[in-house]
Amino acid sequence: MRYMVALACALGLTVLGPRGADAQSSGSLDVFGGRSLNEVSTSPDSFGGRLTVNLLPGIQAIGEVGRIGNVLPSATSTLIALTPLDVRIGATYGEGGLRFSAAGRSPIHPYVEASAGIARLNVGVTGLGTTGDAIARAALGFVTRTDPIAGAGGGVVIQGGPLRVDLGYRYKQILADDLVATLLGAGDRLRTHEVRVGVGVRF
Repeated sequence: MRYMVALACALGLTVLGPRGADAQSSGSLDVFGGRSLNEVSTSPDSFGGRLTVNLLPGIQAIGEVGRIGNVLPSATSTLIALTPLDVRIGATYGEGGLRFSAAGRSPIHPYVEASAGIARLNVGVTGLGTTGDAIARAALGFVTRTDPIAGAGGGVVIQGGPLRVDLGYRYKQILADDLVATLLGAGDRLRTHEVRVGVGVRF
């Protein structure tokens, strides 16, 4: 509930705030939280920060670091949900890319973007008891590794004065074509679909 109240206040401030600094902004710094659509969940399971730098009107360079709670595809997550186990493959990542947005003085800017970088995968297993969980994590220890990651998405930025709110969708995929990805993904890619809310300031 507090999360929704904070979001409503931020939206109100950005829409009602002054717009005179729009043309003078050279970039922005945001923090964000997201919820994966890979599984049924009601709480945010990803978070991070993002730096955006204006290159040309409507074109920005982006740099992002963050944490994804689970990159197992929906089919695998559904199968695991039928067992007493809770298996997750999380990813800590850093990436850069480009964003293309509608230029203008409107406080609402739709956008699309693409990015690429590297991700560190980590496995989490619970449901087998203390000893069983430890053995399972040790057996799956080879999953802790670094792989390329690519992403794409879109959304809308609402801004006014120095404040901005970013509402969007992201697709991120781990580019691992090997036995690990095949087994854990049940033949599908290690990836995530997520909805995201970001709040930040322009500079």
